[in-house]
Amino acid sequence: MDAEGQLVELIRTGAFERAATASLDAYGSELYGYLINYFGGESDAAEVFAQVGEDLWKGLPAFGFRCSIRTWLYVLARNAASRYRRTPWQRQRTGESALDHAIARARTGTAPWLQTEIKDRWRALRESLDPDDRSLLVLRVDRDLSWEDCARVTLETDSADDAEVAREAARLRKRFQLLKDELRERAKQAGLIDR
Repeated sequence: MDAEGQLVELIRTGAFERAATASLDAYGSELYGYLINYFGGESDAAEVFAQVGEDLWKGLPAFGFRCSIRTWLYVLARNAASRYRRTPWQRQRTGESALDHAIARARTGTAPWLQTEIKDRWRALRESLDPDDRSLLVLRVDRDLSWEDCARVTLETDSADDAEVAREAARLRKRFQLLKDELRERAKQAGLIDR
């Protein structure tokens, strides 16, 4: 059984603590990387990632299986990031040692190019983007989410109806094309790709 199937089984049997820990073990590193890209650095990402763990812990019993657990985790991350941008908070531990350890493991397992000086010029180019554009780039390119899953994340809900998701997916496709064109031009100007 794949990771998603195992998580579904844990949730359906009410093993929420194990499901939360396993969710962060399976997807935590990529979520943390997403948040690093979203905020352009680790400081704010670490704060928000801790909140994602808390939101996961509290929200698992109500998870409705309207999307994959992976997509739902991105919805939680996007919601937490939006709340943080409006009102930064102080990091709070969940109080569940297994979950706190899973959060710590995910942060240390993030891809090296997100934590080091390798590819600084490309990273600076990405960081110069609006947070929503960075978010779209990470979700679609780095995480290979479907347009529908990207739409659910940007709508910040896993319960949007199909028509609303389809409209948002179409909007994101258009925005993504504009973003690609903009990045290509910026990369040319920075000497990262040939004119």
